[in-house]
Amino acid sequence: MGLREVSAILWRERHLLELLLFKLDEEQLVLAAGRTRWLPRATREVEMVLEEIRQTELERAVEVSRVALDLGLPAGASLRQLAEAAPLPWQGMLVEHRQAFLTLTDEITGLVQTNRELLVRGQKAVREVLASIGDGKVEVGAGYGGRPAAPKCLTSTACGSRCRRSTPSRRRSRSPARTSPTSTPRATPVSGSR
Repeated sequence: MGLREVSAILWRERHLLELLLFKLDEEQLVLAAGRTRWLPRATREVEMVLEEIRQTELERAVEVSRVALDLGLPAGASLRQLAEAAPLPWQGMLVEHRQAFLTLTDEITGLVQTNRELLVRGQKAVREVLASIGDGKVEVGAGYGGRPAAPKCLTSTACGSRCRRSTPSRRRSRSPARTSPTSTPRATPVSGSR
């Protein structure tokens, strides 16, 4: 009876690992297509499958410990040890489960690595775009493509035509030909604020 339960749990775990492989494949397609809008959802689905796998692994560990003790093995016996000690036909089935787990684990590891590389490349591309825009600061809500954030200034005329607080009439009055020698000096931007 115990080996039957272990086998059922292993089948469920294999199914979950295949589902995880599928979800990682989906995540990779989202990344490769640049459809980052769906990335949080794809990642959430991967995490949900991982949580199911964790629960199934715990259930398997409990059942394997029970069966291992019945077969004269230590409670923390591996699947290989369990397969070696199990009677026929369970021995062949457990070996098959173990081989399937090894294959799925290799495939999952490869996909995780590829997805990680795609994420790093995407992050690098975003940094390069932000750096090419200017100081890397993009105004929130600036519309498609964004625009560099205006520099901070001490007064409304300190940063010139880019200052949103200065009106067109103020901008015109700042030209050197129209300033009087007695006018007060303009404030300059704080160093490091650009």
